[in-house]
Amino acid sequence: MSETTREGGCLCGAVRYETPWPPAMLLTCACTNCQKQSGGAISVVAAVARDALKCTGTLKTYTDTGASGKNVYREFCPDCGSAVLTDTDAAREGGMIFLKAGTLDETRDLKPTIHCWSISGQDWLTYPEGDTVMEKQEGLG
Repeated sequence: MSETTREGGCLCGAVRYETPWPPAMLLTCACTNCQKQSGGAISVVAAVARDALKCTGTLKTYTDTGASGKNVYREFCPDCGSAVLTDTDAAREGGMIFLKAGTLDETRDLKPTIHCWSISGQDWLTYPEGDTVMEKQEGLG
């Protein structure tokens, strides 16, 4: 790992990746589907440049339907089940892809500043003062 890249992968190690760092944005999503996929109150997501992401191993894709009615492609390791990537048609058009930040090898310094779908978030979940908090997902694809 250098100051300009980060590495990560799934729980079993069958999928590994390297991505430029820092990401275009670091955010959390509390939509009910991300809660179900992550098994937690939020999913922490890094938006990274699609062409610069180097990924090895095989991912399986589950095509989900977002609240917008559009497809959300949830990519995970077929061996251990770790969610690794989330993709949308809008992200593809914009040259981005969403990396599940919990799969990074180093996560202690992550500080998301954008928080989506707070309307479906847990009542006990609070967001840092000054961060962007959206009830839904305005303009993020």
